Amino acid sequence: MKTALLQITSSDDPSANLAEVTALLAQAKDHGAGYVLTPEVTNCVSGSRTHQQSVLRTEGEDAFLSGVRDTAARLGLWVTIGSMALKQDGPDDRFVNRQFLIDPAGDIKARYDKIHMFDVTVSETESYHESKGYRPGDRALVAVTPFAKLGLSICYDVRFPYLFRALAQAGAEVLTVPSAFSATTGAAHWHALLQARAIETGCWVLAPAQTRTHSASRGPTRKTFGHSLVVSPWGEVIADAGTDPGVIYVDLDREKVAEARRRIPSLTHDKDFDGPDPQ
Repeated sequence: MKTALLQITSSDDPSANLAEVTALLAQAKDHGAGYVLTPEVTNCVSGSRTHQQSVLRTEGEDAFLSGVRDTAARLGLWVTIGSMALKQDGPDDRFVNRQFLIDPAGDIKARYDKIHMFDVTVSETESYHESKGYRPGDRALVAVTPFAKLGLSICYDVRFPYLFRALAQAGAEVLTVPSAFSATTGAAHWHALLQARAIETGCWVLAPAQTRTHSASRGPTRKTFGHSLVVSPWGEVIADAGTDPGVIYVDLDREKVAEARRRIPSLTHDKDFDGPDPQ
């Protein structure tokens, strides 16, 4: 399956972001792609909760989601919306950070809510508390498609190897890691983390990313790392988008998964052990 990863600089305007994404989906289709992935928070990058409350919608009301579904159906594409920021129904007034897998008929085949929240202090001038604004998910998911079994994750999830081992042992052959990585942590850890997850699981890793400085009509601007990556099941970086917006492509070969796992069958070598005891 020829696969395309979109690298974009989403603003805090969902309608403008939809126009850009639909144009890139058509471009990817013209280049022969049958499966396309977008980054984390494709619909809206914003540091203002007030602005998010104004422009975000619930899943059933969201025009960005329906627009991508319509485009997927018109073009006959499988599409992973890396994630969308959405309002939710119920008493919890936080948003959800939700990934969608859409089939070529425009139907939603899978949903995944980001489990691990980015609550960190990178430096005295850079900190994040994602759990204040977003409700974490609590369920891992492997989605079955005709071309591969997909293990779903989002951004900060990549720092938790147990999630990816569980996905691979449940049958995943491809790991989706759409992200909006910070420029600071991306420069330090992005490539190493993604290569490690591929090596540990023998999976393809597809990591479409947000890039550069994101315009904001309200609140602070944000800068993201870029470098959308495709990593092979043997841990090789097959494609790196750098920092420019655009599209990168890869031909997914499931045999590469089987080959890597034959060579290093570590997914079958788990051992029970005692300890360590708390100190």
